[in-house]
Amino acid sequence: MTELAIYDMDRTITRVATYTPFLLHAARRRAPWRLLFTPLVLLSMLAYVLKLIDRARLKEINHALLLGRHNHPHELRTVIDSFAEATVANNIHPGALTQIAADRAAGRRLVLATASYRLYSEAIADRLGFDDCIATNSIIGLDGRIRAKIDGENNYGPAKLRMVQAWMAAEGLDRAECRIRFYSDHASDAPVMEWSDEPFAVNAHDKLRRMAAVRGWPTVEWG
Repeated sequence: MTELAIYDMDRTITRVATYTPFLLHAARRRAPWRLLFTPLVLLSMLAYVLKLIDRARLKEINHALLLGRHNHPHELRTVIDSFAEATVANNIHPGALTQIAADRAAGRRLVLATASYRLYSEAIADRLGFDDCIATNSIIGLDGRIRAKIDGENNYGPAKLRMVQAWMAAEGLDRAECRIRFYSDHASDAPVMEWSDEPFAVNAHDKLRRMAAVRGWPTVEWG
């Protein structure tokens, strides 16, 4: 039996979300003039709140505004590394580190499953000792440059379950031969929680806390 411990990242492992902070971090260090686009970023967020665009399009717009429409991976390496180092140093719940260590000691395969871009979340996963990272992918052009466009699905809501299942199939993991625990702070991850063997509502917001009470899911605080 293969034991998997799958973790959401933003506000589950981290204290605050990472996507916009990463873009701002990259803009400040690579092209500070892009911070002039911050009002447009705020307008795109308003458009999302008003349901004029979806979450995936919001990410693509903000990526283009603050990071640029195409970047070669080596151009981003320094800012990715510095952001990952800062995140691990200052934005990780102590309880998350304790649980990650416990799951590792128990022999579980550690998997980060996040809606954040692989572009930087994989660097955070590596520093935290995860074995695998399932994240939102970016399109890579024929010139090898990263485009401000999502490749496939945004790893959020029901798509996260599909992407986890696709990853398992690619890894040759039979669901019937796996025992899966899953940690998340948000009700959008309910499909994965219902599918897992041991779901945990971590640092849960109100909607997930209510769902956990009805379904009997354990709730824990890692702050």
